[in-house]
Amino acid sequence: APTDRLFSIGQFAALHEINKKTLMWYDEIGLLKPAVIKENGYRYYTYHQSSVLEVILMLRDLDVPIKDIRHFLENRSVDSFDALLAENLDKIEQRIQYLTALKSVLTEKRQDIANLHTLNLADITIVEKKNPTYLVTVAASEELSFDKDTEIIIAQARKYGLHRLQDASYGAMRDVEKLYRNTSDKCDFLFIQMPFPVCKEGLHVQPKGTYLRAFSCGSWDRLPQRYQDMVAYAKKNHLKLHGFSYEKGINEIVIDDVHDYIMQIEIPVKKDLEHPV
Repeated sequence: APTDRLFSIGQFAALHEINKKTLMWYDEIGLLKPAVIKENGYRYYTYHQSSVLEVILMLRDLDVPIKDIRHFLENRSVDSFDALLAENLDKIEQRIQYLTALKSVLTEKRQDIANLHTLNLADITIVEKKNPTYLVTVAASEELSFDKDTEIIIAQARKYGLHRLQDASYGAMRDVEKLYRNTSDKCDFLFIQMPFPVCKEGLHVQPKGTYLRAFSCGSWDRLPQRYQDMVAYAKKNHLKLHGFSYEKGINEIVIDDVHDYIMQIEIPVKKDLEHPV
């Protein structure tokens, strides 16, 4: 019968589209041994071993540790397989959510780069943000260095599920009232925007809605003047700035010189009812 056929290691590897060295390794670690080893040392596998190999390959694709796969194979049952699948379906769901969030971050970064080609960076514009975002924040310290503040916020973000810093957007916040008083010499908070927070309790919510957007090009000492420009624009157009400003670099990945740095600034706005048009 066809199911009694023996497959050489090369044939069995080709059947399952893997390298035969993988089968040799599985044999070496006792995960899947050949059904027959002839006197000349050639390894042969049976048709019935295909289902076992496919399970092994599936579990490896799910990053299940070798020791867990071996334990399952040594204790195979309907219940143990169901428990293994349930655990890994949860992991797959978490991975899907992470990749979806990462896709959103990369899409945003790509849009930032596209803005460099299409926007007049001297303009101040009104934009609509359709969704709120969730930020891990830490107050900028008078005593600690910027590097130390950065260490603190990264540690905090990891508690909310941050994998790598490059998986998120990061920047700084300023109290808008200080902008009106022209007393905002330094930022009030550092933030990391979480694409997929494991929980939202304790996070700062950057609200959806209408924002005033501007860009500051070059070193950070140009920021105060850019903020003055935004305050003047808001007054001229009878808009009221409120809440916090949100600053983030949009081209740090593609520059070597700080003088090429571009900072995006967004500040929530509403109609100034005290000074209507």
